[in-house]
Amino acid sequence: MSFKHLFPYATDRQKEILSQIELSKSVRAAARALGTNESSLRSSLERLKKRAALQGISPEHGMTKAVPDGFVVKGISSLYNAEGALVGQWVKSKSDDSKAIETIKEFVEDLAQNAKGKSPAIAPPSHTSKDLLCVYPMGDPHVGMYAWKDETGADFDTEIAERLLCSAIQRLVNAAPPADTAIILPLGDYFHADDSTSKTPNSGNALDTDTRWAKVMQAGLRAMIYCVKAALAKHRNVIVRIVKGNHDSHSSFALALAVDAYFSNNKRVSVDLNPAPMWYFKFGRVLLGSTHGDTVKLTDLPSIMAFDKAQEWGQTAHRYWYLGHVHHTAVREFPGVVVEQFRTLAARDAWHAGQGYRAGRDMCLIVHHRDHGEIERHRCDIGQLSTS
Repeated sequence: MSFKHLFPYATDRQKEILSQIELSKSVRAAARALGTNESSLRSSLERLKKRAALQGISPEHGMTKAVPDGFVVKGISSLYNAEGALVGQWVKSKSDDSKAIETIKEFVEDLAQNAKGKSPAIAPPSHTSKDLLCVYPMGDPHVGMYAWKDETGADFDTEIAERLLCSAIQRLVNAAPPADTAIILPLGDYFHADDSTSKTPNSGNALDTDTRWAKVMQAGLRAMIYCVKAALAKHRNVIVRIVKGNHDSHSSFALALAVDAYFSNNKRVSVDLNPAPMWYFKFGRVLLGSTHGDTVKLTDLPSIMAFDKAQEWGQTAHRYWYLGHVHHTAVREFPGVVVEQFRTLAARDAWHAGQGYRAGRDMCLIVHHRDHGEIERHRCDIGQLSTS
């Protein structure tokens, strides 16, 4: 049997599986040779076939013409002669949309299998305080965005984004008190582009992107792993919540899956994979809420929290919403809730520079006491970090 048509859509692990099946002449024999179970190999093979079919490749169904990147097959019309032979075919394609999301998620999950349990052993800190919580909100990192200094005021690319994230988290962790629990909280738009089309998923706006999308994903994953490892050196437990933004509605979930797989052998790390746009965390008499900020009015957030978490609302005295999206600092206090939007470390792209956006660039650490709410914060300004 030949799987030549599937190789262009396969992960490295799937390529190994395909080669072994061709060599062994059966899935069962290939499973024995690879030291895994047959059902796992068949599941991986089916996921790969679905992914190839979305691109127009499924020879057993007469589909042999691939559609371009960023598109999926909408329909196939085939013409057969009296003998049943295929004599003509029309392939209809459309932009990738929600109907393909489940297959994409399956592909990402299969890709993440190779990263499972890769986290090295990291000794927990000798002393931590269970009365303290450290939150590291990351305002819109935009990994993969490109900016040219002569046009926008500052250079920015994937390498700079990775370096800034790692440097900032290290400075803030060094300044942090020994809280028992930390939350790594990217507030959306961790990635500048959701896929290789370099357009925003919903509106289709063109984006200034740097290098290949796969390389951007790898750099973003490296930076997030670095951030979690840095937090593990100071805090006994680390929670990761990657908020999806309007730039990265799918790739943010892929990043969460990969981080979860990498730290699956570390009980001190918890990655929240809930797909809901609103996220909440209760710590003593403190209630935190987080969302990107592109889909809801700020004035509605207090009532949304009270509705979604009615019991926790009644049990707490200090309530906060953390948002990204706008790239500048904004704090509004409503009855019972403080809503805060955070700056980004990313430079302005050409569009924002032309529109007159001139906000500062930084990243913060917020320290909460379980009874008193926010008791201190630390700020890392872009001027403290090297961009070269």
